[in-house]
Amino acid sequence: MTEYDYWKIFPRMPKKVTLGDITVRDGFQHLEKFISTRAKIFYAENMIFAGCRNIEVTNLGNSYLMPQFSDAEQVLAHLRSDRFKARCGKRGINYDDLTITAVTIREPAVDRAIELAQRGVGPDRCLMMVSTEEEHHFANSGTTLPDYWKECERAIQKCRDAGLKMCGTVSTIWGSPIAGATELKDAVEFTKRWLEIGATDIEHADHDGSASAPEVYRYFSMVLDEIPDPSLHIAHFHETKRMASASALAAMQAGISHFEGTLGGLGGQPANFLDDCPVPGTGDYYYEDPRYVGLICLEDLLVQIDEMGIAHGYDVDRVLWLGRQLERTVGQRLRSEVTINGRTLKEGHMKFARPGLAKRKEALGEAPGQPIPGDWGEKAILPEQYRP
Repeated sequence: MTEYDYWKIFPRMPKKVTLGDITVRDGFQHLEKFISTRAKIFYAENMIFAGCRNIEVTNLGNSYLMPQFSDAEQVLAHLRSDRFKARCGKRGINYDDLTITAVTIREPAVDRAIELAQRGVGPDRCLMMVSTEEEHHFANSGTTLPDYWKECERAIQKCRDAGLKMCGTVSTIWGSPIAGATELKDAVEFTKRWLEIGATDIEHADHDGSASAPEVYRYFSMVLDEIPDPSLHIAHFHETKRMASASALAAMQAGISHFEGTLGGLGGQPANFLDDCPVPGTGDYYYEDPRYVGLICLEDLLVQIDEMGIAHGYDVDRVLWLGRQLERTVGQRLRSEVTINGRTLKEGHMKFARPGLAKRKEALGEAPGQPIPGDWGEKAILPEQYRP
């Protein structure tokens, strides 16, 4: 007989997940509109108040390339302020449970993070990134893989000396928008390299939405077979084919318990135009239509996880409200469906019920809630040709 217990079929699947928010960094970096410092602070604060404990808030790289993050220090300083700490305390949030991350692709950005930390306004965690496909890596970092690995080794040691964590990202695992797919085993090897040189955790990234559910399951099964501690691994899915939620499910089935996403499914390659002016970003866009670029939608993923009965620690309704506010901030309809259609409620949406059902059933001599004719058998008799 078929096994109906989902967790017996997938025994590695978690009963509780960590869902990180990277809206204010990855989400906003693709926008061709400057998001005000006040708005960045608002969404960072309120995602924390809604239950987020792992949040990525800025990029400490050269703001000439990505002027969206010219206010990086102001955003970090607010999140380190006594005022914000007091607001967390009033809501019963242990401030020490928060992990605040800043992206630091090159070593000078790591140096900046350390300098800010020494002034009391730095991040808890930095992030550097390698791609298994070197053309994509060069487009992001401007250097070769061997040269970059040595840079990462130096930067991680600096972070350890300063008391900061370093996340090592492995990108283009399932495909690259430039030179195509690499082997999954290459990404497993890169993951081990990150841990060898001292990274504290690994972000496994599908930066161009190439992943398919079977390959996601296969990859994370390979990873967990060799590095079985799930707390070391974070799944990061982009959306180009509307398959990211299937990828997230496959990752959970393999045993992954830490994910990240953005409100509205925002994000993607850094913008090369901001407000009224071209900016460098990382060069030409990989895709001609920006509607098909972005991350997995945090609101939709959260509801998916919630309705599976998996613990997550969020106030779901507050997150949906924030998603609706973000559409006003950005000035356009975003990708989330649940912000519009709401959660699936077991009690239904009785405001849409048509009047008169009870009277009609009474007139027909039917009992309230009676689903089938009274002269039918209590159970259906399946015709023999359809029986197992």
